[in-house]
Amino acid sequence: MLVRWLVEPKSLSREQTRVLRGAVQRGEPLAISAITLLEIATLFGKASKRQPAPAQEILVAVDANAGFQVVPFDVEIATELVALGDALRDPGDRAIVATARVHRLRLVTSDRRIIESKLVAVVE
Repeated sequence: MLVRWLVEPKSLSREQTRVLRGAVQRGEPLAISAITLLEIATLFGKASKRQPAPAQEILVAVDANAGFQVVPFDVEIATELVALGDALRDPGDRAIVATARVHRLRLVTSDRRIIESKLVAVVE
């Protein structure tokens, strides 16, 4: 959702837009799992017509925005990831969900597997 928020905000749902804008207006930081940065670098690393923007552009935008708080991957999150079991297969998704659970955050996502897992509170 971070990429959509930065590059294609109109692709967010009304509820996602409302929640994100509300947090920004209240001056609340928007937490980003460190794993999200890895996924951006991996998935958007090479220029492509299918990608909305190159990784470098997205990462610079994240770094320049004081409203973003990158949450590091640590032992507590790794332990929570183990506790999730096999409900999610993708390691990135598991790490992002574990991060949200440890920090008691709602996850803004459209990922059906994450939503249907009911492992974390989501904003669809």
